[in-house]
Amino acid sequence: MRLSKMHLKTLREVPAEAEIPSHILMLRTGMIRKLASGVYGFMSLGWRTIRKIENIVREEMDAAGSQEIHMSAIQPAELWQESGRWDAYGPELWRIKDRHGREFCLGPTHEEIFTDIIRNDVSSYRQLPMNLYQIQTKYRDEARPRFGLMRSREFIMKDAYSFDRDDEGLDRSYREMYEAYEKIFTRCGLKFRPVEADNGAIGGSNSHEFTAISEVGESEIAYCEHCSMAATVERAECRDAEPQDDVEMLPMEEVHTPGTKTIEEVSEFLGIDQKSTIKALLFVTYDIEGKEAGYVAAFVRGDRELNMTKLVNALGIPEHAIEFADEEKMGEATGCVGGFTGPTKLHDCTIVVDSELPGLKNLCAGACKVDHHLINVNYGRDYEGDIVTDIKILAEGEPCPVCGAPVKHARGIEVGQVFKLGTKYSESMKAYYKDENMKDHPIVMGCYGIGVTRTMAAVIEQHHDENGIIWPMSVAPYHVIITVMKPDDEIQAGVAEKIYGELLAGGAEVLLDDRKERPGVKFKDADLLGIPIRITVGRGAAEGMIEYKMRRDADKTEMTVEEGIKQALETISEEK
Repeated sequence: MRLSKMHLKTLREVPAEAEIPSHILMLRTGMIRKLASGVYGFMSLGWRTIRKIENIVREEMDAAGSQEIHMSAIQPAELWQESGRWDAYGPELWRIKDRHGREFCLGPTHEEIFTDIIRNDVSSYRQLPMNLYQIQTKYRDEARPRFGLMRSREFIMKDAYSFDRDDEGLDRSYREMYEAYEKIFTRCGLKFRPVEADNGAIGGSNSHEFTAISEVGESEIAYCEHCSMAATVERAECRDAEPQDDVEMLPMEEVHTPGTKTIEEVSEFLGIDQKSTIKALLFVTYDIEGKEAGYVAAFVRGDRELNMTKLVNALGIPEHAIEFADEEKMGEATGCVGGFTGPTKLHDCTIVVDSELPGLKNLCAGACKVDHHLINVNYGRDYEGDIVTDIKILAEGEPCPVCGAPVKHARGIEVGQVFKLGTKYSESMKAYYKDENMKDHPIVMGCYGIGVTRTMAAVIEQHHDENGIIWPMSVAPYHVIITVMKPDDEIQAGVAEKIYGELLAGGAEVLLDDRKERPGVKFKDADLLGIPIRITVGRGAAEGMIEYKMRRDADKTEMTVEEGIKQALETISEEK
C-alpha cells in the first residue's frame, strides 16, 4: 500500500479524552474513530489488526475442533426470559423494541441463542460432543465507558459454546479451549496469566480468566510465587486467622467512645489492634422491579476489606441489585447507627458474617448507639449471622490459602475467560439428549469468550514506547514500511519500487511511504504506527545500499538492497 494513496490521519497531540497508552495511540495513529461515548469505528490500520487477531482465533479454534457459525446480535427477549437472565442481567443489557412492541436485546453474549440451536438440532448422545463458535459484535450498555476499547459499549468478541454428555466430557472440552487460548494469546504476542475467576452474570461452577499483565488493567489478580495459586481478587479465597480456642470469653461491656466512627479512630481511642475490632458495612438490596427488597449488614475483621463479589454471591443476587444504604433510613428499620453499628442489636436485616470472626474472641464492635462501642464481643454468645462465609479480600502479603507463603498482587487486562456452565442453561431451557436407553439428560455446557478488540488494546499496552506502538509481527497491520527520503529522486524511487515489488512477491505486507513530506515527519509516523520493520531508502541508494531497522531495536544496520529484502522476508517468516 502506498501511503500517498492511503487514508491516514495521524495526530501529534495527545487527545484530551484518552487516559491510557492504548487509547492515546489508537487515536493518534487514526486506527479508531469515536462515534459516541463507548462506541468506536475502525479505520484501515486498526481493522487490519483486528482481522489478524480474528484469524489467529479462527485457526486455533478450528484446530481444536470448534465450528464457526454467525448469529444475529439482535436476540428475542423470550429466550432470555426462559433462562431467567432477562431481569437478572441488569442495566447493562441493551433492551430495544420493534415497531410492534416486541422486546429484544442487543446481545452481550449468546448462551441462550446457542442453547436454543442445540435443543432444536441435537436429540441423541451420538451427536455429542459439539463445539460451536462465532466472532461477532457485542453490546453492553456500560454506565461509564472509558479507556477506549477496554470498557466500551460495543465490542468484537469470540464466543464459543461446548455441549457434552456429562461432566467428564465438559472437563475435556474445557481443557481443549484452555489450551487453545494459551496458543492464541501467545501468538498475539501477549504476556498473560490464566487465573481462577468469578463466574459473574454468566453463571456456572468454574471459571478461568486470561489476564494480560498491565498496570492499566481493571482486573486485579492475587498470585503466589511458591505454588500454583492464581486468582482474580474477587475470586481469591482467604485463609482465616487461627481460631482462638484457648482464649476465655470475657464479659461484654459497653464503653463510651465519643466521635470514633472509623476503625482507625476507635482502635486508637481504646488502644487496641485493628485486628481486634469488627467492621460493619450496610447495604440495601433491590428486587427485579427495582424496588427495595431489604437491608444487609456485613461484618469483617476491622483491618480487612469487604469483597463485594463474594458478598453478592453469598446473597445470591446480581451485582446491580445492591448498593450502600442510607444509614439514617436503615437505622429506623434495623436499629443500626452510622459509625457505631455492631452485630449484637440489629433486627429486620440479613446479617452476613465473615468466616474468620466466629473463631476470634473478645472483639470490639459498634453498640448501635451513638458514641458507644462494645468490647469483648463473641460470636455465638453475643451475636450470630444469617450467613457465615468468606467475604473478605485477599490482601497483598496475606498468607496464600494453598501454601501459606505471602501473596502478591498484579494488575491486568481481562482478554478472555472460560466457564464451566454445567446444566444452568440446558435445564432452564430444556436442552436434553437421549442416552443409549432413550432416557433424557440435560446437555452439559461450557462457554468460552475472547475480547478481540480488547486484545488489540492489550497488545498495545504491552508493546509501546514514548514514540508509538511496537507491533508484534503476528498482529501488525503491515510487516514492513519503506521510507523514501526523496520520492522525486529517480534513483531512490526506483530502488524503493524494487524493494516494494520483491517484498510483495515474497508474501510480505508492505507500506511504501512515498509521500512528499520531510524525512522527520516520515520517521515520526513510522515510529508512531509501529510497523515492525523499517527500510529507509536514502542517499545510499545510488550504491545499492539501504538502512534496515527493527522497530523494537535502537540499532540501525546499513546493508545492500538484496540483503535487506532477504532479511525482511526471513524475519517475517520466523515471527508471523
